[in-house]
Amino acid sequence: MSSLLHFIGDWGHALAAVLFAALGIFVLRRRDDAAEQRLLAAALLLTSCWSLYVSFGGVEKPLTGIGENIRNAAWLLLLFAMMRRNGAARGEPLLAIGSVYAAVAGIILLQTFTDLIWRQLPTSSDLHRALLHVSLVLHMMTAIGGLMLVHHLYVSWPAREKERVALLLGALAAMWTYDLNLYAIATFAIDRASDLYALRGAMMALLAPVIGAGMRADMAGRLQLSRALTFQSLSLAAIALYVVVLAAAAVLLELVAGPYARVVEIGCVFFLAVSALVLLPSRRLRAFWKVQVAKHFFQHRYDYRTEWMRFGDTIGRPGDNALPLGERVAKAVADITDSPAALLMLRADDGALAFETHWNWQGERPDGSVVPAPLAALIERSGWIIDIDRPPSGAGEISAPGWMSLDRRAWALVPLIHFGRLIGAILLARPPIDRRLDWEDFDMLRAAGRQAASYLSEAQGQQALDDAQRFEEFNRRFAFIMHDVKNLVSQLSLLARNAERHADNPDFRADMVLTLKESVGKMNDMLARLSQHNKGRAEEPRPMALRDVAEQVARTRSRQHEISVTGDAPPVMADPARVEQIVTHLLQNAIDASEPQSSVELRLSADDQGASLAVIDQGRGMTAEFIRRELFKPFSSNKAGGFGIGAFEARALAQAMDGSIDVESKPGVGSRFTLRLPLAQQDMRGKAA
Repeated sequence: MSSLLHFIGDWGHALAAVLFAALGIFVLRRRDDAAEQRLLAAALLLTSCWSLYVSFGGVEKPLTGIGENIRNAAWLLLLFAMMRRNGAARGEPLLAIGSVYAAVAGIILLQTFTDLIWRQLPTSSDLHRALLHVSLVLHMMTAIGGLMLVHHLYVSWPAREKERVALLLGALAAMWTYDLNLYAIATFAIDRASDLYALRGAMMALLAPVIGAGMRADMAGRLQLSRALTFQSLSLAAIALYVVVLAAAAVLLELVAGPYARVVEIGCVFFLAVSALVLLPSRRLRAFWKVQVAKHFFQHRYDYRTEWMRFGDTIGRPGDNALPLGERVAKAVADITDSPAALLMLRADDGALAFETHWNWQGERPDGSVVPAPLAALIERSGWIIDIDRPPSGAGEISAPGWMSLDRRAWALVPLIHFGRLIGAILLARPPIDRRLDWEDFDMLRAAGRQAASYLSEAQGQQALDDAQRFEEFNRRFAFIMHDVKNLVSQLSLLARNAERHADNPDFRADMVLTLKESVGKMNDMLARLSQHNKGRAEEPRPMALRDVAEQVARTRSRQHEISVTGDAPPVMADPARVEQIVTHLLQNAIDASEPQSSVELRLSADDQGASLAVIDQGRGMTAEFIRRELFKPFSSNKAGGFGIGAFEARALAQAMDGSIDVESKPGVGSRFTLRLPLAQQDMRGKAA
């Protein structure tokens, strides 16, 4: 044994002695008269004495087994007291398990007697070697018996109180597992066990805080074993046991195989290493290991907090590279049961469940892979999860469709129900370790299905809202265009009436052709605005002459009414087509409100704030109440047959170009609508700044 290992062994046992003595004194100071507390204090103090004895005697003299026997007897007495109280509370017979305790106690007594004898014999005698071997075997049997009794006590302990004893029993299991490996190696090669014997003190020092945490009822309630940590710890323990078995096999081969030992050892190591590298990455092996850990070490199959957080992270994963929502929902539900694939089906218009998307589902789907409407309605009413492998056993139970029963990949059909309405269902593929669904699977999948249904229902509602918004935009543009069509109809009606009187006039015919071309152009523009591919947004503003637009609009309406254009304005930043549309609306309203003999004026002006185009009439006018409440409200008009759209659309178009429309009006006097737009020079200076 190296000096470093000797130092670690001596001081490791000394540290363990200090820690166990502190724990024993702490328990005694509680002044609890319960027999279990007194036995716990005695076991802790005797463990401290054993560690101190080993530290004083030195780890170079292994197998000082009498002190260890006393330590084991103290812990077994504590386990028996705990078992007796628990069994009496549950009314269970204690004879069978009591006989096991008696057998282990007898082994300890026989072991003590054997240790006392072989130490008195000369080391060269055959009897000495035989009794030493018997002592090692008895130590192994004691460790195995202790592990059996710890496991029985933990399994039989009430589920609601298991966390109070889990840490204590886990520490005892670790202690006897280490002893079992130590004496198993010593049985085949006693000179090779000294290293493990020296490291036992450090291991015991690590177990002392675990036992201390288990003694605190409040701390034990807060400390819970993580499934991931348990899985990894047991995996490491399995690997360590694998290494120990491998070392023991190597020692045995050296004793048996003789000169061929090295060849056999290398062959075995090669075979076992390759087997481990092939089997460990296997998904099936990992799934089997997880199932066994959850089954034997935890009360519930699922870690609900972890599963729910993973479920939310999978569905709500942001980013451009994330899967579509349907695939994320299928994956989130499949991950709960370790299913390798899932198929999402949504409710169709006819009430059946039809394929929507899938996650990792390989191969072709069978023909007619739908859930018929009557079966979907039954699932909606019951909310049951269908176990594909389990045929209905009673009246009213639901069986899977035929195509699911024939597909060996299908395992369970999880309904997605949102506020009593079936949104869809998820068909889960069979997990790597095939098993029957139990009550915990049903509860978990039912809750996950409802949560997934809420996500899908929200997405469907958002899609319906988007469709409604698109229809609303279409209807709004259609209302604007209907207003423009009304103006064109008025213009063409006037042209038709004048054609009856002036058809022979060449100038009129030329003007009529020009008017018809302009009307066709406006209709084409309106159709383009109504198209679903046209977003109805204004072009980029550019410098334009406001007077040119005013004169053009006045020219098209001059045959309908007397119109004058006065004043001037510098160039403005705007979209000419939108400005023309605004002026046309305002001018048509002014003409409709005016008497035939009363002219309408388009007056241009400018100031520091921008350029203005005022449409002034001397018509009926409007009240201040109507201007405030009704004028710019769609579908509100004071004209017979009016749509109430012109003023609303004109203001919306002006605001889109950073402009505005002001209104001044008095009943019986007339109205003044002023369009204000930003100057081109001001806009350019602002951009330069």
